Amino acid sequence: MKIQSAIAAIVLGGVLAAPAFAQTAAPAAAPNSQQDKMKACNAQAADKKGDDRKAFMKQCLSAGGAAPTMTQQERMKACNVQAADKKGDDRKAFMKQCLSTKS
Repeated sequence: MKIQSAIAAIVLGGVLAAPAFAQTAAPAAAPNSQQDKMKACNAQAADKKGDDRKAFMKQCLSAGGAAPTMTQQERMKACNVQAADKKGDDRKAFMKQCLSTKS
């Protein structure tokens, strides 16, 4: 009789505890605003690399996704990095176009 009582207590405890565990189960992970912001900033920073990308991502994530405006010095630095493989007139034309682009 003791074994039947113990089994009944275990089963009854499991039945009573099941709703409590069901309520505390984590819901399916839904994307939050930080994930959305990260996704948008990543898309905008696709053409950037290294320190330029790092700085852009920091600014973008802290500014709510708005693209930051670059100073002339930052623009020059970014354009120089992009023009590393160009020489002569090609580099000059690229730098002129790159520096005149507002971002």
